[in-house]
Amino acid sequence: MKNVHSEAIDAVHYDSGAAKGVTGRVIIGQADGARNFCMRRFDLAPGGYTPRHTHAWEHEIFFHAGQGEVFSSGEWATVGPGHGVFVPGREEHQIRNAGSDPLTFVCLIPSGVPEI
Repeated sequence: MKNVHSEAIDAVHYDSGAAKGVTGRVIIGQADGARNFCMRRFDLAPGGYTPRHTHAWEHEIFFHAGQGEVFSSGEWATVGPGHGVFVPGREEHQIRNAGSDPLTFVCLIPSGVPEI
């Protein structure tokens, strides 16, 4: 069993044209023996966003803190603490912080794909 606070995990920072103000952590992944899923935590700084992208696998996303928006099917939808979002495989998507505090969410992906 692994029991760790997500803040204790080394973070990877993304701040380029495609992504701005993004911090990611693999909470549970292949290195922990997880054979089916990878659990990741992301924090988006105010004004931050993930790249708009698509891939074959689905996402399950749970928002913990902050106010944000998710792009899917050509529209932006508002999200905040307690919201869950399902993004099917091959659907273009993006997440952006729409508030003045960090936007924190946990994202699950299947094993075998890039974890971070």
